[in-house]
Amino acid sequence: MTGFALARRTAARYKTRTTLAVAGVAIIAALNFDMLLLSRGLLISFADMIDSAGFDVRVTGSTGLPALRIPVAGAARLADDIRRLPEVDDVAIVRFEPALLRAADGRERQISLVGTSGGSTRGGWTLLRGRDIDSRDSRDSSNSIDSNESADSPPAVITRRLAADFGLEPGSVLRVRAGVPGERSVLPFLSYRVIGVANFSFEAAGEYTVATTLEGSRALGEGNPGDEADVVLVASKPEAGSDAAVAAIARLRPDLHVYSNQEVVEQFNRNGFAYFRQISLVLSTTTAVFTVLLVATLLTVSVNQRLGEIAALRAIGISRRHVAGMLLWESALLVGLGGAIALPLGGALAIGLDHILRRMPGLPEQLHFFVFEPRAVVLHAALLAATGVVAALYPVRIAVTLPIAATMRRELGS
Repeated sequence: MTGFALARRTAARYKTRTTLAVAGVAIIAALNFDMLLLSRGLLISFADMIDSAGFDVRVTGSTGLPALRIPVAGAARLADDIRRLPEVDDVAIVRFEPALLRAADGRERQISLVGTSGGSTRGGWTLLRGRDIDSRDSRDSSNSIDSNESADSPPAVITRRLAADFGLEPGSVLRVRAGVPGERSVLPFLSYRVIGVANFSFEAAGEYTVATTLEGSRALGEGNPGDEADVVLVASKPEAGSDAAVAAIARLRPDLHVYSNQEVVEQFNRNGFAYFRQISLVLSTTTAVFTVLLVATLLTVSVNQRLGEIAALRAIGISRRHVAGMLLWESALLVGLGGAIALPLGGALAIGLDHILRRMPGLPEQLHFFVFEPRAVVLHAALLAATGVVAALYPVRIAVTLPIAATMRRELGS
């Protein structure tokens, strides 16, 4: 009889113990699986989020957080120069401005106004209804301040939450003025016409985002610089690639900072996500140790309760190798069944934890902490396999070194 057959009969014989052991392993392994998802979840989600905008190169005036960056001066000429490079397919100028929105019922809310060059066919949002900003909207809108319904009003693509909360649809009018932090602005409200509703990739929970043209952003007031950009986004040609575009732009403007999406992700991986990797490593190690202790304890107790049975098997000619194989298969059954149950259990738990963590203020709604990837399943299986082997080492040692005659006399005498 094979070791697997012996292990299967033992598991069927002690149903309650087997069920409790599998349940314990499943719970611990589910937590371990979640830690594997967390270790790279933010990184994968962040990479997908910045890639979704359709640009693979970013040009900034300085390093650091967006709020602390030096604006890029002469953005229009810079965009034209970059656009002429043979490695470049598309260029977009982007500005971010705090602004104040007034609804028809008098309610006022802070919004983030994103000004982008209208000639670009890409954007950091996914259109849901209406139309997107394009080259038809790139015109001077400075004469629209006193008009509520004018066709010359700057166009705006708004977030789905803003549309739902204020009852706005394509064709509605927004009243917006520049936001002055810590002060009460006396600038007049400017009318924007809503042309589309979209999901914005970088919109944080609880915030409202409105996208318009660069002219629409400049029309907010005299305090808004006319030809500056917070970031210039570049899409490289597929045959050239982002690295070639980065090198070409760096030669063109060595005074600026140029990054590919891969470099941005690597920087965040080294700095912004190190904390979550460390937490994941510590918790994964802890849960793996708990699994080893749980399975090793159960197998050791099982062996101690079956010393006479194991001695009898040895006495009738069952080799040490078969006895060791039986215990290894018992460990594999407990860990394997628990690990299989842990996948859907851990997935359900990850959804709940991700929903809680994403409520943190200032995080983009499309950023996730737990992201499924095949690599996590492979690591999960490898860790469980190693756990099953390590957990069985001590019980196997007890069984294979068991003195047959003395054990049978003791067990029969008792």
